[in-house]
Amino acid sequence: MVTVEADLVHVESRLASGQMDCPSCPDGVLACWGFARVRRVHGVTGPVRPRRARCRSCRVTHVLLPVMALLRRGYGAQTIWNALVLRSRGWGHRRIAENLGVPASTVRGWLRRVTGRVESMRAWFLQVAVGTGIDVAIPDGSGCGWSDLVAAIATAAAAIGARFGPAVVLGVMTPPLVMVAVSGGRLLAPCWPPAARRI
Repeated sequence: MVTVEADLVHVESRLASGQMDCPSCPDGVLACWGFARVRRVHGVTGPVRPRRARCRSCRVTHVLLPVMALLRRGYGAQTIWNALVLRSRGWGHRRIAENLGVPASTVRGWLRRVTGRVESMRAWFLQVAVGTGIDVAIPDGSGCGWSDLVAAIATAAAAIGARFGPAVVLGVMTPPLVMVAVSGGRLLAPCWPPAARRI
């Protein structure tokens, strides 16, 4: 799975001109290879039909998931970001669910996925901010892991925006899009963030 911009025309253009590298091999270039199944992602306008691509060298296929969606999640990045922000304000999963119009069990699942990894996620996003930005001001810890995580994601978004301008390949760098792009769409996956890996 590869995270790509939401603009499908631009994705097609990059694939056709050989500008998309294969994540599986060092010299590979991705080319068009049909489409994945159509899916409905709540919070995203219209159905999502991810492009599939195949490496010209190693022949491995990849699904190109738009940056507004996380891997195996039926809700858009903005909705999940809103849940994290509300949790950082001390809201419980039922109140968040009611506010966002999402089932309570779904919100509880998102929060449980993050709970044990709040500090490692925070460190990951701050590492991205420091590695990308110029003279990045690291936010002071608030004593609340959730608030610190939200601040770290916002800091990474600001650092990327300051370094590359307000709009980069993936579009305008808002915190929800940075949350997806930096995690490669795997923010809520069991194995993210990887423990011993340099960015």
